[in-house]
Amino acid sequence: MKRIYIAAYHQSKFGKLMGMSVPEILQRAVTETCAEIKVEPSAIDVGSVGATCNISLNQQGLLAGLVAEVPGLAGKPIESVENACASGGQAILSVIQKLQIGWGDTGIAIGYEKMRDAEGKMDGKLIGQALGYFSHPDEREGKVYIFPHLFAEVMECYLKVHRIPEEHLAQIAVTEYANARHNEYAQMRNVELTVEQAMQIGGINRYIVEGLPLKTYDCSQITDGYAALILATEEGLAKLGVNKQDCVEIAGYAQATDPLKKAGRDVLRPAGAIKAMQSAYQMAGVKPNDVKVAEIHDCFTVMGALGTEVLGKAEYGKGAQYWVDGKAAVNGECGINTSGGLIAKGHPIGATGVAMLGWCARQLLGKVPQPLQVKGAKVAATFNIGGPICASVCTVLKS
Repeated sequence: MKRIYIAAYHQSKFGKLMGMSVPEILQRAVTETCAEIKVEPSAIDVGSVGATCNISLNQQGLLAGLVAEVPGLAGKPIESVENACASGGQAILSVIQKLQIGWGDTGIAIGYEKMRDAEGKMDGKLIGQALGYFSHPDEREGKVYIFPHLFAEVMECYLKVHRIPEEHLAQIAVTEYANARHNEYAQMRNVELTVEQAMQIGGINRYIVEGLPLKTYDCSQITDGYAALILATEEGLAKLGVNKQDCVEIAGYAQATDPLKKAGRDVLRPAGAIKAMQSAYQMAGVKPNDVKVAEIHDCFTVMGALGTEVLGKAEYGKGAQYWVDGKAAVNGECGINTSGGLIAKGHPIGATGVAMLGWCARQLLGKVPQPLQVKGAKVAATFNIGGPICASVCTVLKS
C-alpha cells in the first residue's frame, strides 16, 4: 500500500453560486485547487468527481467529461461517482484506488452541488423530490419531504430510547452556528443561535413533520458549492514540488454500505458506519482517543449525536451529552465540526465529503482561523454518510 497525502485543498464559499454553470464550476474546482500549489492541471494523472443532483437538478450527466475539458486533463482516467451524500467521500476513495493500482502518482477528487437557480433561489419541493430518489421506494409513501421525514423518525427514536430532551440535540446546532461565525466559507456565518431560539417554535423555526420532533434548526442547509483535493503518493509529491512536511497523510480509509431500507435495521447502531470507522482506525494504527479533530455528517442534529458515537468519542446513547458537556468544542476533548458542520457551514451534497477532509487537513496544519484552531492536534477523523445512514465513508488523517 502506497502512502497517500493531501497536497492541496480548495473550496468555494458555501451558499449560492448564482449563474455559474456546471462546466464552469468544475473548471474552477480544478484550476483553483491547482493554483494553491502553483501547478498546472496537466500535472494531475487521474481524477474523480462526485455529485448527487447533477441530473435531477442540473440536467447534466457524465461530469468526468467536463473535467476532461480542462486543458491538460483530456485522455486521463477520470470518472464520475455517486453515492448520495457520501459522493464526495467516494470520489476521494476513487482517486486513492487509482493511485494504489499504479494509474498515476497524482490525482484530483472533486465534489460539487448546485441546488439553487441563477438568482440564488431554491425550489424546496423539487429538491425534496430529487433527494427522495435516494431512499427505498417502500419508505416514500406519505412523505412530502422524504429525507427530513426519515431522519425525524430517527430523531424521535434517539430521544425516546436514550431518554434525552430535545434541548440536548439543539446544543449541537448552537455549537456549530457559533463555529461558523469564524469560518469565512460557511453559509450561515452571519447568524447567531441560542438554545432558546433553536427550541422556540415560530418564524422560520417550525416542526418539519407533524407529530415528530425535527425542527428547522435541526436541519442542514440547502447549499451550492464546490471543493477539491489534490492527492499524491510520495513520488507524486516530488513531481508536484510539494514538501511532505507541508502535507497531511490519509492514513486510514474505509467504506461500507448498509441496506437502503431503514426499517428492519438498528439505525441507532449503524453497523456499516461503525465497521467502516473501525477499519479506518485499524489501517491508520490509531484509536478513538488519539483523535482530536473530526468532521462528521450532521445532516440533522441527531446525526451529530450518532456520528460522535460512531467516532468512538462517546458511548452508545451518550453522543448528544458529549456536545452538552462541551467536549466537542474547539477547546474540548475533540473539536468536532469546528467548520460549522453541515448545519451551519452548509451541505452542497457532492462537495461535503471532500470539504470534511479539507477542513481537517487545515486543522492539522494549523491553517484554520485562530478561534477555531484545535491546538496540538495530530490525528483527525471524518465520517461521511449517504442516504438514511446507508453508505458510509470514513477516513483518518495524520500530520
